[in-house]
Amino acid sequence: MQDEVNLELLLKEGAKEFNAVLDDRQLGQFFRYKEILKEWNEKINLTAIEDDRDVIIKHYIDSLSILTYLKNEEISLIDIGTGAGFPGIPVKIAFDRVQVTLLDSLEKRIKFLNEVIARLELNGIRTVHGRAEDFGACEGFREQFDVSTARAVAGLPVLLEYCLPFVKPGGLFIAMKGKVTEEVAQSKKALEVLGGKIEEVKEIVLPFSDIRRSIVIIRKFRQTPAKYPRKAGKPARAPLI
Repeated sequence: MQDEVNLELLLKEGAKEFNAVLDDRQLGQFFRYKEILKEWNEKINLTAIEDDRDVIIKHYIDSLSILTYLKNEEISLIDIGTGAGFPGIPVKIAFDRVQVTLLDSLEKRIKFLNEVIARLELNGIRTVHGRAEDFGACEGFREQFDVSTARAVAGLPVLLEYCLPFVKPGGLFIAMKGKVTEEVAQSKKALEVLGGKIEEVKEIVLPFSDIRRSIVIIRKFRQTPAKYPRKAGKPARAPLI
């Protein structure tokens, strides 16, 4: 019991670092999420991180690090290649008014995400099974979101082609990365072609750890040309560099 109290304090204090105050209901949702994650992780490979403290720091607090760039308003956010739901589900728990779409290409992960949404009784959040290259060209998804996010999915030039097509002109793509100096330098062409501009590269250390992260904030300043994203697999095979 003491361990759980300590973990709750860890999560509450970590969230405060990024503009979120969690109440008891939200803490309960995070801890139910952790238990569902551990249950499903025995059946399908969702995460290599299983220690409770590590889940809170490396998944939850890491996901919440982008809240600094969001307001708890009815903005729309799509999480590309969401995997086990990071950062989309932690963002939804912390900022309930944000409308969240979770996109992933693996049907088993979608089933897991749907169970999390149901058991946590989350509203204003949906899952979509498919690839970014397909849905980024699809009416109803293309340039329909205020914010897109991606966490550890691919190199930045590739991520730009996956994610910017979903964003409305004037909106943001938030890339969650490790060290990005080289990737930023390689992204000049992709930014020019796709209509994005890097506004900020924020280097952070996750609270209660020595883990370094980079948050890359890209503003979309015009529409993405219709031929992007290219067909499935092409952005990864031939990045815009």
